[in-house]
Amino acid sequence: VQLQACGGGLVQPGGSLRLSCAASGRIFSIYRMDWYRQAPGKQRELVATISNGGSADYADSVRGRFAISGDNGKNAVYLQMNSLKLEDTAVYYCHYYLHAIATPDMDYWGKGTQVTVSS
Repeated sequence: VQLQACGGGLVQPGGSLRLSCAASGRIFSIYRMDWYRQAPGKQRELVATISNGGSADYADSVRGRFAISGDNGKNAVYLQMNSLKLEDTAVYYCHYYLHAIATPDMDYWGKGTQVTVSS
């Protein structure tokens, strides 16, 4: 199973970006999809999560500004980021917890995409 994330870039404060992540491989079932981020010198933190039933939750720092959504047919997860702030600058990682054929339930990570908020 491989995860490919894209959509990062440079944006001014108050701007928007949409991150995408798609999983490929012999996937049987996806239980949960998340977005994490890691800023320089800080620990990786959970930004948003969505279950296979569509239930979503967010870190307090992004609630009301970010929206996570999933497309089960494409094994994809998206993160719409609005009203971006300087402190949103980080490398963003998608994470899936899933069951692949002939493999135990496992965590899978994308390589990360850089989001830079700067004026």
